[in-house]
This record gives sequence, C-alpha cells and structure tokens, in this order.
Amino acid sequence: MISISSCIGELIQVIPSQNQLGENALWHPQHRAIYWIDIMAGNIHKYSIDNQTHQQYHLPYRIGSFAFLTDQNEYQVIVAFEQGFALYHLENHAMTWLSQPEITQLGNRFNDGRTDRYGNFWAGTMVETRHTPDQQGSLYRVDHLGQHHKIFSDIMISNGLCWSPDGSIMYHADSERHCIYRYNYCQQSHELSQKQIFATTENHVFPDGSTVDSEGFMWNAQWGDHSVVRYNPEGEIVEKLIIPAVQPSSVAIGGPNLDWLIVTTSRIELSPQELLDYPLSGNVFIYQLHNVTGIVDTPCSVLKT
Repeated sequence: MISISSCIGELIQVIPSQNQLGENALWHPQHRAIYWIDIMAGNIHKYSIDNQTHQQYHLPYRIGSFAFLTDQNEYQVIVAFEQGFALYHLENHAMTWLSQPEITQLGNRFNDGRTDRYGNFWAGTMVETRHTPDQQGSLYRVDHLGQHHKIFSDIMISNGLCWSPDGSIMYHADSERHCIYRYNYCQQSHELSQKQIFATTENHVFPDGSTVDSEGFMWNAQWGDHSVVRYNPEGEIVEKLIIPAVQPSSVAIGGPNLDWLIVTTSRIELSPQELLDYPLSGNVFIYQLHNVTGIVDTPCSVLKT
C-alpha cells in the first residue's frame, strides 16, 4: 500500500536491481542518470533515463559511498571503500588511494557519505563486527587536497549525512542509536557546533540515508519501517510514504525537473517469508513529487589525479 500525501505522488517506476544492500542514491543531471551502489557486491549502478539502460560498474572492494568530482562529465569519483578513501575511474578502473584511516581497526567499515555544499566529501564508519567492548566508528571529512580529517567518534553506524540548502546546518544519524542529530556548520573553519537531537525513531526503526529538499525539509529512509519520512526544519514528521519493501536505505530527489523521489532498498537479512511478502525488496523506487523539488548534489572538489 502506498500512502499518498500532499506532496508525494504515485509510484512511477521500479528499477529491478535486486540489490543485497542498495544505498547512496544520487541524481546526475549531466548524465541524466540515477546512480546508486550495492555495498556488499561492490557495485556502482547507473540507470540512464533517456534510453532506460541499466549498467553496473564492479569495483575491487566493498563500497560504502561515493561522489562525482567537479568535472561532472567525467567518470572519476571519490569512493569511501570499506577500508578507506580513494579516487576511482569508472571506465578505465584507475585507482589512487587517498587514505585508510581505520585500516587497523578490525570489524569497522566505511558507510554513508556525501559532499557538503562546499565540495568537501564526508563519510563515516560503522562497527560491522565487534572485536572489543569500546570499539566505535568515526566521522571524517576529506578536503580539496585529498587529506582526511577526523571530526568525531563514538558512532555505532554512521548514516544520514546531508546539509541545509545554504550549507550552514549538517544532519547526521547514528542508526544503531535511533537518532538523527543536527549541527551548525561553519564554511570557513569546517567546524561543527551546537549539536542537538533533531529526531529519534522507535526501537524497530533505524534512520538511514537522507537528503534535503529546496525548502530545507529533510527526507530520511527508515530501515525496518517500510517508510520514507519528510521532516520539517523543527524535526517534526510532515509526510510519510509507505513503500513495498521492508528496508528503505537511501533517498535522493532528482529527475529532469528535480521532482522525483528516488528510494533504494535492501534484501539483506530478510527472512524467506519477508522475501515472499515483499518480493520487490532490493529494487529502486521512483515516486512523483508535487510542489517539492530537490537540490543537485555539489560535486567533490578534491584534486583529480
């Protein structure tokens, strides 16, 4: 059942990707394509809307997140692989490691990432397999020289990075703690301040990937709850969409008019009965939005190799 609300319209397309762990939905206006990843398979997917072709780029490691560089017509990306940051060319497979800040931390891997409005790439780690009682993940920023900066730690599953339209507010979720946080973000110093709880979820609901629309409302995929919600800037849910998959994992707003809600989903760890009940799990869903538009993601400004 699809919940129709004031701005969320009909389901207009399902891309049958059947991902194990789909994530990182991204609209590329120059390519006129939707990109996303399958973390476990180590694949970046591309769906071209003009000819409806679906391509896959297989990468050498599992991938937590990625972003395109400033020359948007090229195919070089910055990637948070499971073990660190690298530049990677989707077509010729050239790769240059930038840093591997947690390579010695067994059981951690990089997860959700996104560029801020100023071209810095951010990504955080998660505790995938616990080896020590005090094991934790961290959040990192990669600057235009390709150098990483640890911002803070004490994270279980880093997720939900996104920024207000003017870039002055950053949102970040810790999925395992069922919490979305809000920070003030200074463009000049890159410092975060005035941390506060923006929203919390119930124990069976895990806040996952997020995006912000042109009005400054934040959209969040809510893993375990079949839903995507829209929060107003005060952290109140003003829209809720129920989708035909248990585990929505990331959202983007894209399309030719920036009015498509794009939702990735996962099949990982679903029971045989859940897979029977929700056979579309792992696919990408596109919904028509009404009177709401998105913001094109800022490309990463790291210097290319």
